[in-house]
Amino acid sequence: MESIDTELANKIRKDVILGTYDDGARLSEAQLCDTYGVSRTPVRLALRLLEREGILRRAEGRGYVVHSPTVQDILQAVQVRGHLESLAARLMAQSSGRHNRLPTLEAAIDEIDKFIRAGNLDDASLRKLQQQNAVFHKTILDGCGNDFVGYTCDQISHMPMLESGSMVFDKQVLSTSEGIQRSLFRLKLGNSQHKVIFEAIQKGDAVRAEAMMREHSNTMVEYIEVFEKRNAELTLTDLISYSGINLDKDTGGIDEAE
Repeated sequence: MESIDTELANKIRKDVILGTYDDGARLSEAQLCDTYGVSRTPVRLALRLLEREGILRRAEGRGYVVHSPTVQDILQAVQVRGHLESLAARLMAQSSGRHNRLPTLEAAIDEIDKFIRAGNLDDASLRKLQQQNAVFHKTILDGCGNDFVGYTCDQISHMPMLESGSMVFDKQVLSTSEGIQRSLFRLKLGNSQHKVIFEAIQKGDAVRAEAMMREHSNTMVEYIEVFEKRNAELTLTDLISYSGINLDKDTGGIDEAE
């Protein structure tokens, strides 16, 4: 169960990303206490967390100023994550204990293959696909033997398309049978890359594992660039819809446990 301050930070972060608060808007402790129905202590802790993430910045005098991430911020963060995941794949391939993680990687690949063969891309199936994709990527981050790689990825995971295993789906494309087939082909290609990464790690081929993970991770950058070409006014809300993240705008009170 999340602590009150973490839950509150999640709510404020969602509202910032969804545009409830304008970029540059000033936020005060008293204002947030009233809005979210909590006391000052969790507000102060949540504000400190969001300041470390860069979502908020200290204002001159008292209070904080909203610093809304931009599409360019997301693009740059995705590039950083891709380099970190490539490093993780290389390190895992070099690790003597990598064989302990291989069954988990193989099981995730097999589960994704099952969904692809079923050919069903409804919301429930997409969520399960993302879960298995997250298992694959998180296993490599956790198994690389360098805690700072995973730690650094965690620091940017709150942003759209930056959570471990995030996938991109255009609901408009999925509304047609042709679009579904194109999406299934894309999923098949992505899972084929998973298989190459798995085999490279299994064989201890660090160079191939790193190179294929870099190519695999760069796909997200390419999608964002495609979306930007399609829509010159691409927003964070658009990216959230493409990445399948469910950010509700509920700002109801938070129950404060004893």
